[in-house]
Formats: sequence, C-alpha cells, structure tokens
Amino acid sequence: MKETPAGRLRVATYNVHGCLGRDRQRSEKRIAAVIAELGVDVIGLQELDFSRKRSAGVDQAGVIAGELGWHRHFHAAMRSGEEHYGHAILSRYPLSVRRTACLPGLAPFFCRETRAAIGMDVLIGSGRVHVINTHFGLGRRERLLQAELLISAEWIEADADGLPVVLLGDLNSLPGSGPHRMLSRHLRDVRRLVRPARPFRTFPTSLPAFAVDHIFVNAALQPVSLSVHRTPLARIASDHFPLVAELMLT
Repeated sequence: MKETPAGRLRVATYNVHGCLGRDRQRSEKRIAAVIAELGVDVIGLQELDFSRKRSAGVDQAGVIAGELGWHRHFHAAMRSGEEHYGHAILSRYPLSVRRTACLPGLAPFFCRETRAAIGMDVLIGSGRVHVINTHFGLGRRERLLQAELLISAEWIEADADGLPVVLLGDLNSLPGSGPHRMLSRHLRDVRRLVRPARPFRTFPTSLPAFAVDHIFVNAALQPVSLSVHRTPLARIASDHFPLVAELMLT
C-alpha cells in the first residue's frame, strides 16, 4: 500500500453492508482487499457485525484490520445479547478514543435501527487529527436531530481543541438536504471544495444514483481531491462504493 506524502492525509468512508456483497457472499477479506486498493490512512466503516450468528460470530472490524495490519476501534449502535452491530474507524496510525454516543431520534417503523457516532484522535506523525464516523437514520426528523448533536459543542466545536477535524459517514442525506445544510454551516463538504465539483454518487453499486456518503472537514484541512472508488472488486463487495478524499494539513 502506498504511503501518503508528508503533510497530507487520505481518508475514506465506506458502508460495507455487513461485508455482504452483491453476490450474497459475506467476506471480510474482500472488504479488506477493497480498502487496500484505496491507499488511505484512515477509513470510517459503517454496518459491521460483532459476534453475530449471520456473520459466523466474527469481529468483522478486527478481521479487516488484521488483514491490513491496522489499528481499529469498533462501537456498537445496536446490541442483542452478545451480538453487536455498528461502526468502526480503522487506521494505519494509532488511535485514541475521544467520544462515543448513541444518536437521538426515533427511527421510522420501517427501519428500527438505533444510530451511533464515534470520535477518535488519529496520531499521525505531525500531530493529531480528530476523526468522527457515523451513520444517520432513514427518518427525516431523526437525521436532523442527529446532525444537530454532531455540530454541538460536545462534538465538533469544543471537543476538537483546535485540531483538524474530519467527519465521515453514510448520512442517508443528499447534498442540499436539511441535515447536510446544518452540517455545512459548521464544517465544509469536501465535494463542494474540489474541482470539478460533481455529485460523487456512491449508492447503490449496481447503478450509483445517490450521494449519501459524505466527507466533511474543518478549516485546518484543505481538500486536494475526491473520488468514488469504482473498481470491479468494489462493485461486488458491498452495496456502497467507498468515497475517498486526499487532504492537506494547513
């Protein structure tokens, strides 16, 4: 895997769909192979299993990180006995937990998932970068409440202590939607800062029509590039493509 140039950071967000591919095969190693293609330093993963029967009881974040030789931190959004389901941050650099939280909002009747966010300090050579990974709900009202929490002093404002901040996630929200506008008042959407600006649609991999995966940064980071990683392997490995950004530390 190539090294990122000094003063730059490559990040990605990737909804891995429980490592279940479009071929109906569940493979953590295949997801790890997609991540290896990206050449990133840090990635936020959504929809991971931990000790669930459907995924043979494995720690999916642990298996993926083991394949890459990376650090990881998993946080459960839902628990049922010993079975957990949630999100993780994986990094080639050491990680330190800053904050985890369940997100507010009542999920709609057709998708009763509870949602969560995790905030980690990534200890890169030149200092720390605060990385947040999340997955918003499907209900409009709950997404607004979830965005409101993440722009609060508890998260983005006071909690970063002047550090570079990256927000990664499947927000189930399109550019210009209410949650997107709320976040954009406090952080900068990378897709609007790169040229040429494009939708960068990531879902579904069968025919990408929706830009629901997002990367936001604060003023301490300057976007260099943004891309959707559409390789043959990524097309089959999940129902989302990874969204990848290269950032420059200012």
